[in-house]
Amino acid sequence: MTSRGQKIGQNGEKAAAEFLCQKGYTLVEKNYRTPTAEIDIIAKDGDCICFVEVKARTSIKKGLPKESVHHAKQLKIVSGASFYLKEKKLFNHRVRFDVVEVFFTSNTREKIPNQNPRISLIKNAFGTV
Repeated sequence: MTSRGQKIGQNGEKAAAEFLCQKGYTLVEKNYRTPTAEIDIIAKDGDCICFVEVKARTSIKKGLPKESVHHAKQLKIVSGASFYLKEKKLFNHRVRFDVVEVFFTSNTREKIPNQNPRISLIKNAFGTV
């Protein structure tokens, strides 16, 4: 059974992917896994390879979604990106690390997120750490 948090995360990733496509990104991979990391979305924005971390929330009780992409998480994403670039032999490409925040408002009676989230894109959210 999928927990409420997992469902919000899955819906957030789906909404983020659609949002990025509307912004002109080309999706390359979703939920790319390495032995030490998972990258939510790998996409191209023009000639730039973007490694995108998606954070979905229904409130800011635990802080803004982007605040949960702390230094340790950034290190994991950079490690995963390095693994991906080596595996695919993608050398000398521009690379960027983006964060997509997805805010769902919940129907408190049914405790499910709505289908019209507020989405924001933070390009170049962090460097190579």
